[in-house]
Amino acid sequence: MTEGKNKTPLTGIAVMAIAVSIAVAAALVGCDRAGDPVDGVDSGDADLTVIRLGIAVPLTQGAVVLGQGIENGAMLAIDDMAEELAALGVGVEPFAVDDQSDARVGVNVANQLVSDPNVIGVIGHLNSGVSIPASEVYNKAGIVMVSPASTNPQLTLQGYENVFRTCTVDTVQGAFAAQAALGELGLETTLVVDDSTPYGEGLADEFVSNFEAAGGSVIGREKTSDTDTAFGALVTKITAQDPDVVYYGGIYNAGALLAKQVSEGGYDGPLLSGDGICTSDYIDIAGAENAEGDLCTLIGLLPDMQPGSAEFREKFSAMFPGEAIQAYDMYAYDAAYVVLYAVKTVAEEHDADFLATPDGKAAIIEAVAVTDLEGATGRVSFDENGDTTNEAVTLYVVADGSWVPYE
Repeated sequence: MTEGKNKTPLTGIAVMAIAVSIAVAAALVGCDRAGDPVDGVDSGDADLTVIRLGIAVPLTQGAVVLGQGIENGAMLAIDDMAEELAALGVGVEPFAVDDQSDARVGVNVANQLVSDPNVIGVIGHLNSGVSIPASEVYNKAGIVMVSPASTNPQLTLQGYENVFRTCTVDTVQGAFAAQAALGELGLETTLVVDDSTPYGEGLADEFVSNFEAAGGSVIGREKTSDTDTAFGALVTKITAQDPDVVYYGGIYNAGALLAKQVSEGGYDGPLLSGDGICTSDYIDIAGAENAEGDLCTLIGLLPDMQPGSAEFREKFSAMFPGEAIQAYDMYAYDAAYVVLYAVKTVAEEHDADFLATPDGKAAIIEAVAVTDLEGATGRVSFDENGDTTNEAVTLYVVADGSWVPYE
């Protein structure tokens, strides 16, 4: 490690899931990020019945890097399923919309998606605070929604039969972080900060309850905003109280600025957060020296423990040369894959024209609910609430300017 914040060694963190392999196919499709049905997409034969798969993520504001990664993952699944669906007379077009990580915009783009009768499902949203209100729109329209990234438990506790997620929930991630901090790292005191979003607040709540239950001491709880850029008063409080670790519930944008300012203010302990900061942009914004030793819990297994990872990376590099795989790309791939696999199942039982009817969309929801297949992230199946049964979480640390698994 380069010289920076003091660190406490970590060993023996248990990864809580089983990894399995994936087999994938290949085809060709194109996409832009304009927030409209993609022009120029070759759906194959002109006789194909064309359906659309919505992709609702931040593309111009908010956590753009993560949103674009989700779009990439979904596009790769469309690519992989194209040939099998074409054999059934089905063509798939992506319909990408920009929710800007904003709840109001998210509801607007959700209404835009459901107003298109050919949209049979939606991959999204990224932020829990957007997914929760948007899910009501999809529920009323009767189309499936699969989020690859929204971890707030409330999303799937609303009783909607059309809502699923391929990522695990904050109850799992928060407990894992608390166990790692207290049980393995020996960090006994924490000051907790959240960005007041459903994601950040929910994640911080889970960390606090599990940390305290295990005997840790929460010496402060502070609120910020996901749009804040200056943390002077908070930095002063953190440096004065000098907790063993600062736990942050939020996304990389504001979290990186907090890390930068608190480190430059003299605090030399680590910042620990959830999957929302696990991106290279966090390090770029905070500065490598300021971010050194910071920790994040990332949903999923270590890449080397996922048999589907090597093949995914190879296909990803071929389709998006020069682009880095982001935190939720593989979960987005699996989210889109299970929807399109459900489309295949329904088309085999009925026909291509049935898919975009109300009964066809209901049948797709039913097919997604009973999913049980090998995915890029492991076994993909859902419980009675629509939550993934794969509860893998891994700890990462910034070392020499990069996120690496903490071993």
